Amino acid sequence: MTAPVVTLHLGDLPAGVGFGRSVAIDTETMGLNPHRDRLCVVQLSAGDGTAHIVQIHKDGPEPVRLKALLSDEQVLKIFHFARFDLAALFNGLGVMTAPIYCTKIASKLSRTYTDRHGLKELAHEILGLELSKHQQSSDWGAADLTQQQLAYAAHDVLHLHAIKHKLDAMLAREGRTAYAEAAFRFLPIRARLDLAGFADEDIFAH
Repeated sequence: MTAPVVTLHLGDLPAGVGFGRSVAIDTETMGLNPHRDRLCVVQLSAGDGTAHIVQIHKDGPEPVRLKALLSDEQVLKIFHFARFDLAALFNGLGVMTAPIYCTKIASKLSRTYTDRHGLKELAHEILGLELSKHQQSSDWGAADLTQQQLAYAAHDVLHLHAIKHKLDAMLAREGRTAYAEAAFRFLPIRARLDLAGFADEDIFAH
Protein backbone atom coordinates (compact mmCIF):
# COMPACT_ATOMS: atom_id res chain seq x y z
CA MET A 1 0.00 0.00 0.00
CA THR A 2 1.34 3.44 -0.96
CA ALA A 3 2.00 5.74 1.97
CA PRO A 4 -0.44 8.67 2.14
CA VAL A 5 0.76 12.16 1.32
CA VAL A 6 0.01 14.49 4.24
CA THR A 7 0.47 18.25 3.87
CA LEU A 8 0.22 20.75 6.72
CA HIS A 9 -1.13 24.25 6.04
CA LEU A 10 -1.03 27.09 8.54
CA GLY A 11 -4.21 29.14 8.86
CA ASP A 12 -5.98 28.26 5.61
CA LEU A 13 -5.97 26.11 2.51
CA PRO A 14 -3.56 27.44 -0.12
CA ALA A 15 -4.86 28.75 -3.43
CA GLY A 16 -5.27 26.08 -6.08
CA VAL A 17 -6.06 23.14 -3.80
CA GLY A 18 -9.25 21.39 -4.94
CA PHE A 19 -11.13 18.28 -3.88
CA GLY A 20 -13.55 17.64 -6.74
CA ARG A 21 -17.22 16.90 -6.09
CA SER A 22 -16.74 15.45 -2.60
CA VAL A 23 -14.34 15.98 0.29
CA ALA A 24 -13.87 14.04 3.52
CA ILE A 25 -13.54 16.34 6.54
CA ASP A 26 -12.80 15.93 10.23
CA THR A 27 -11.93 18.33 13.03
CA GLU A 28 -9.75 18.32 16.12
CA THR A 29 -10.65 20.56 19.05
CA MET A 30 -9.42 21.20 22.59
CA GLY A 31 -12.32 19.14 23.94
CA LEU A 32 -15.90 18.09 23.35
CA ASN A 33 -17.68 21.30 24.36
CA PRO A 34 -17.88 23.53 21.26
CA HIS A 35 -18.72 26.61 23.35
CA ARG A 36 -15.63 26.16 25.52
CA ASP A 37 -13.15 24.19 23.41
CA ARG A 38 -11.76 25.93 20.36
CA LEU A 39 -11.31 24.49 16.89
CA CYS A 40 -7.64 23.67 16.30
CA VAL A 41 -7.35 21.51 13.19
CA VAL A 42 -9.43 20.76 10.10
CA GLN A 43 -8.30 17.83 7.99
CA LEU A 44 -9.51 17.17 4.46
CA SER A 45 -9.08 14.52 1.77
CA ALA A 46 -10.39 13.89 -1.72
CA GLY A 47 -10.14 10.15 -1.09
CA ASP A 48 -7.11 9.89 -3.35
CA GLY A 49 -4.48 9.00 -0.76
CA THR A 50 -3.67 12.61 0.10
CA ALA A 51 -4.68 14.61 3.15
CA HIS A 52 -4.50 18.34 3.81
CA ILE A 53 -4.22 19.41 7.45
CA VAL A 54 -5.20 23.01 8.20
CA GLN A 55 -3.98 24.25 11.57
CA ILE A 56 -6.27 26.99 12.91
CA HIS A 57 -4.27 29.29 15.17
CA LYS A 58 -5.94 31.11 18.04
CA ASP A 59 -6.68 34.70 16.98
CA GLY A 60 -5.19 33.90 13.57
CA PRO A 61 -6.35 35.22 10.18
CA GLU A 62 -9.70 34.20 8.76
CA PRO A 63 -9.41 30.95 6.72
CA VAL A 64 -11.22 32.39 3.71
CA ARG A 65 -10.64 29.52 1.27
CA LEU A 66 -11.53 26.87 3.83
CA LYS A 67 -14.78 28.65 4.70
CA ALA A 68 -15.66 28.97 1.01
CA LEU A 69 -15.23 25.22 0.57
CA LEU A 70 -17.35 24.41 3.61
CA SER A 71 -20.26 26.48 2.29
CA ASP A 72 -19.94 25.38 -1.36
CA GLU A 73 -23.26 23.69 -2.20
CA GLN A 74 -21.65 21.90 -5.17
CA VAL A 75 -19.22 19.90 -3.00
CA LEU A 76 -20.44 17.06 -0.77
CA LYS A 77 -18.76 16.98 2.63
CA ILE A 78 -18.26 13.51 4.11
CA PHE A 79 -17.90 13.27 7.89
CA HIS A 80 -17.92 10.60 10.56
CA PHE A 81 -20.20 11.91 13.33
CA ALA A 82 -20.97 15.10 11.43
CA ARG A 83 -23.15 16.40 14.27
CA PHE A 84 -20.09 17.30 16.35
CA ASP A 85 -17.96 18.58 13.49
CA LEU A 86 -20.70 20.86 12.13
CA ALA A 87 -21.11 22.47 15.56
CA ALA A 88 -17.35 22.86 15.99
CA LEU A 89 -16.93 24.40 12.54
CA PHE A 90 -19.90 26.73 12.96
CA ASN A 91 -18.81 27.89 16.39
CA GLY A 92 -15.18 28.23 15.34
CA LEU A 93 -15.52 29.67 11.84
CA GLY A 94 -19.06 31.03 11.70
CA VAL A 95 -20.08 28.98 8.67
CA MET A 96 -22.58 26.10 8.52
CA THR A 97 -21.26 23.31 6.33
CA ALA A 98 -23.44 21.81 3.59
CA PRO A 99 -24.29 19.49 1.93
CA ILE A 100 -23.47 16.62 4.29
CA TYR A 101 -22.92 12.86 4.36
CA CYS A 102 -22.32 11.20 7.74
CA THR A 103 -20.83 7.70 7.81
CA LYS A 104 -21.92 7.18 11.43
CA ILE A 105 -25.58 7.79 10.56
CA ALA A 106 -25.27 5.65 7.44
CA SER A 107 -23.73 2.89 9.54
CA LYS A 108 -26.47 3.02 12.17
CA LEU A 109 -29.16 2.79 9.49
CA SER A 110 -27.53 -0.05 7.55
CA ARG A 111 -25.44 -2.06 10.05
CA THR A 112 -28.25 -2.82 12.48
CA TYR A 113 -26.61 -6.13 13.41
CA THR A 114 -24.11 -4.29 15.64
CA ASP A 115 -23.88 -1.37 18.05
CA ARG A 116 -20.26 -0.63 17.07
CA HIS A 117 -20.35 2.35 14.73
CA GLY A 118 -17.06 4.08 15.49
CA LEU A 119 -14.68 4.92 12.66
CA LYS A 120 -12.16 2.38 13.92
CA GLU A 121 -14.77 -0.42 13.81
CA LEU A 122 -16.07 0.67 10.40
CA ALA A 123 -12.60 0.76 8.85
CA HIS A 124 -11.79 -2.67 10.27
CA GLU A 125 -14.99 -4.42 9.15
CA ILE A 126 -15.62 -2.69 5.84
CA LEU A 127 -12.09 -2.05 4.59
CA GLY A 128 -9.95 -4.45 6.63
CA LEU A 129 -7.89 -1.56 8.02
CA GLU A 130 -6.59 -1.01 11.53
CA LEU A 131 -6.74 2.66 12.56
CA SER A 132 -4.84 3.83 15.61
CA LYS A 133 -6.65 6.13 18.06
CA HIS A 134 -3.62 6.78 20.28
CA GLN A 135 -3.50 10.51 19.48
CA GLN A 136 -7.24 11.09 19.96
CA SER A 137 -6.67 12.77 23.32
CA SER A 138 -3.70 15.06 22.78
CA ASP A 139 -2.95 18.78 22.76
CA TRP A 140 -4.31 19.88 19.39
CA GLY A 141 -3.82 23.51 20.36
CA ALA A 142 -0.03 23.17 20.47
CA ALA A 143 1.92 25.55 18.24
CA ASP A 144 3.76 22.66 16.62
CA LEU A 145 1.89 19.45 15.84
CA THR A 146 3.83 16.19 16.02
CA GLN A 147 4.18 13.76 13.15
CA GLN A 148 2.08 11.33 15.17
CA GLN A 149 -0.73 13.90 15.45
CA LEU A 150 -0.59 14.65 11.72
CA ALA A 151 -0.72 10.95 10.86
CA TYR A 152 -3.69 10.43 13.19
CA ALA A 153 -5.56 13.41 11.75
CA ALA A 154 -4.94 12.23 8.20
CA HIS A 155 -6.19 8.70 8.81
CA ASP A 156 -9.51 10.09 10.05
CA VAL A 157 -10.29 11.36 6.52
CA LEU A 158 -8.26 9.25 4.10
CA HIS A 159 -10.73 6.35 4.08
CA LEU A 160 -14.13 8.05 4.39
CA HIS A 161 -14.81 7.99 0.65
CA ALA A 162 -14.25 4.23 0.51
CA ILE A 163 -16.39 3.67 3.61
CA LYS A 164 -19.16 5.83 2.11
CA HIS A 165 -19.11 3.73 -1.06
CA LYS A 166 -19.64 0.51 0.92
CA LEU A 167 -22.31 2.01 3.17
CA ASP A 168 -24.21 3.41 0.17
CA ALA A 169 -24.52 -0.11 -1.19
CA MET A 170 -25.77 -1.41 2.17
CA LEU A 171 -28.29 1.41 2.52
CA ALA A 172 -29.65 0.72 -0.96
CA ARG A 173 -29.82 -3.01 -0.30
CA GLU A 174 -31.85 -2.46 2.88
CA GLY A 175 -34.10 0.21 1.34
CA ARG A 176 -32.93 2.95 3.72
CA THR A 177 -31.22 5.43 1.41
CA ALA A 178 -34.07 7.95 1.67
CA TYR A 179 -33.95 7.81 5.47
CA ALA A 180 -30.21 8.52 5.40
CA GLU A 181 -30.57 11.42 2.99
CA ALA A 182 -33.30 12.99 5.12
CA ALA A 183 -31.15 12.62 8.24
CA PHE A 184 -28.18 14.24 6.48
CA ARG A 185 -30.32 17.23 5.48
CA PHE A 186 -31.39 17.68 9.12
CA LEU A 187 -27.83 17.65 10.49
CA PRO A 188 -27.21 21.43 10.25
CA ILE A 189 -30.38 21.99 12.31
CA ARG A 190 -29.28 19.30 14.78
CA ALA A 191 -25.94 21.05 15.19
CA ARG A 192 -27.64 24.40 15.74
CA LEU A 193 -29.91 22.80 18.36
CA ASP A 194 -26.85 21.43 20.15
CA LEU A 195 -25.29 24.88 20.22
CA ALA A 196 -28.59 26.36 21.44
CA GLY A 197 -28.57 24.11 24.51
CA PHE A 198 -30.72 21.18 23.33
CA ALA A 199 -27.92 18.63 22.98
CA ASP A 200 -29.28 16.25 25.63
CA GLU A 201 -33.00 16.75 25.06
CA ASP A 202 -35.12 14.58 22.77
CA ILE A 203 -37.35 17.24 21.25
CA PHE A 204 -39.47 14.53 19.59
CA ALA A 205 -40.35 12.83 22.87
CA HIS A 206 -43.75 13.36 24.53
